[in-house]
Order: sequence, then structure tokens, then C-alpha cells
Amino acid sequence: MSQEPLDRWIGNQERCSDALDPALAARVAATLGHDCPAPGQALPPLWHWAFFQNPVTADGLGADGHAARGGFLPPADDRNRMWAGGRVEFLAPLRVGIAAERESTVTDIQEKQGRTGALLFVTVRHDYRQGDDIAIRETQEIVYRQPAPPKRELDEPMPDAEWSRTVTPTPTLLFRYSAVTFNGHRIHYDWPYATETEGYADLVVHGPLIATLQLDTFCAAHPEARVTEFTYRGLRPLTAERTFQTTGRLVSPGRAELTAGNEFGPAHRASVSFDIDHGDPTP
Repeated sequence: MSQEPLDRWIGNQERCSDALDPALAARVAATLGHDCPAPGQALPPLWHWAFFQNPVTADGLGADGHAARGGFLPPADDRNRMWAGGRVEFLAPLRVGIAAERESTVTDIQEKQGRTGALLFVTVRHDYRQGDDIAIRETQEIVYRQPAPPKRELDEPMPDAEWSRTVTPTPTLLFRYSAVTFNGHRIHYDWPYATETEGYADLVVHGPLIATLQLDTFCAAHPEARVTEFTYRGLRPLTAERTFQTTGRLVSPGRAELTAGNEFGPAHRASVSFDIDHGDPTP
């Protein structure tokens, strides 16, 4: 671990502009098996993760395929990066083909002790603007852990569900999602690296992909719902070719709990808050 004081990274900012290219939206749609929004239409929830990518040349990458640490994000020497969780507030739609900007700020850094060793938690706030308005507010939590065997199962059953979808994450799906999100993390496409260096059983399903499928499953089951907030947390990894389910249930008016997992128990938990869109009133 670098000896530099980590609090000097708190307050770091970066900006990224994006034209929300319809061609990229079409590639995301093809990857997810979804209808493609036309120019001017709203991006479906969480598709913004495929946009606003600051490109890094090959000599600026770390051994894991991510951008080398110590720039916008603090250094975390000899630790493996994980997508831990976060919260997304949907204030207004981001529309395809219209310029937008993301402003990102490191808001907190904490060192904690876990069962497998020291954990470094980095919290980043993202504000997405289109025109003068903030469309999405997002808080993302990234964790860097010391190398240790990843958790392969959770000793509890999947919860009862009111709706469900079955997903088989093929290596092709993982490669295509890496491509549309410009995600170079080698655990998603480089089998020797994923299994030998980071200790996974197989290629790893992206945390953002799981979250996107969870929310998409909810939206398919509730087409009248307008999502206002989504929170998510990863519990353990899911891997290629091992079928999992994205499930959910209503827990109160305007709120649902979502789970992704398989026979080894839950892997991701999420909650969604929503309003009911009644459409335009009849004249």
C-alpha cells in the first residue's frame, strides 16, 4: 500500500463530456437484447454506464486492465478492485444524441478491516447534466481488497419472488458488455488472469451488468413504473456460463426489493423506488 496520505485524493474531480451517440446506444441495445431508443428518446435506466468514458491509452493502464491508480482515484497497491455498490437518483431522462456532461468527485476514502484482510473503500459522486439540468445523481462505492479467494456462495436461500428472469452469462455477453462500456478489467474476458491472478472460478460477470439486468427485469414486469431511485450492493461474484436469476418483490407502495443469485444463494441485492406513470389525462 502506498504511504501517501489518502485524504489528499478527497475532493479530486474529473469531467467527461459525451454526445450520447445513437450508434453506441444501438450496440448497448443489441448487447442487452433490448429495443434501441431513437435519437431524442430517453436512455433506459443504467444505460448511462456505457457512456462518459474517459479513454486511457495502453501505457496508462494498470496490470488489471483498469486505468492506473494514483490519478483521479487513489493508489491501492497490490489490491484487487471490486464494484461494491451505490445509489442512483433519476431526476430527468438523459436523451440519446444530445450532448451531456458528467462531473465526478471523490468524496470519501476509508480503510476497513474485513474477514480476508484490509479493505480500502473509495466513494465517488457523479452528477450527470444535460443542458442546465442534473439528470442523474449517483454515488458509487469502489472497494480494493487484498488478494484472497473470492466468496463463491452465500449461506442463505434466494428470497421469495413475484417476478423472475433467468440469465445465462456467456463469455460473448461479457465481452460485448466490456466493449460497450470500454471496461478493460481483465477478470471479464481474460480467463487465465481471472482464475490464476485474481482467484475466480471463471470469468466474472460485471457488477454493473448484473445491476442493469436486475432493473431491466423490474421494468419489464412493471412497464407503468417510473424509476426514481436505485440502490445496489454486490455480495459475491457471479461467473460465466453459470445460470442465475434476477428476481424481485414489492415491499411497499412505490418500493421493491431485487435479488440476483443462483443455487448458491444471493449475489447482488438492490432496491428500487418508483412512481406510477398514468400517462396524459384524457381530455
